[in-house]
Amino acid sequence: MESWGIYTQWDRQSKALPKIKKFTDSVPVELDVEFGYILHIKGAKGKLVEFVMKHPPFTDDEGNVRPDFEGSEYISSNDWRFFLGDTVWLPLEDKCGEWLLLTYLDGKEIARKSFQLYLEPDASSFGL
Repeated sequence: MESWGIYTQWDRQSKALPKIKKFTDSVPVELDVEFGYILHIKGAKGKLVEFVMKHPPFTDDEGNVRPDFEGSEYISSNDWRFFLGDTVWLPLEDKCGEWLLLTYLDGKEIARKSFQLYLEPDASSFGL
């Protein structure tokens, strides 16, 4: 694992990975905050990487609880970097809690990172 924490916004259409802004396991729940990790994998061209993002229960537009995010990707070079992460969207409150990010190579777990997403106290709630 090369880096983990809060990153610059990631353009998913670009090959460029986001840049680390802060190494941390605690992520404030703010609109568009990007969090996750970057893996650097060598010597595995053509192998399958699978990933899972376990998140607190939140619902889709129809009120159904969203399942964990799962996906896979084939490694395209022998010196490969991969970003696994997400960004926070509205409503903010249901994104709070533990997010567990897992990555597997050939069915074997190679990375695991837990992030605590939390709402920062609102100054208005203190009568300021």
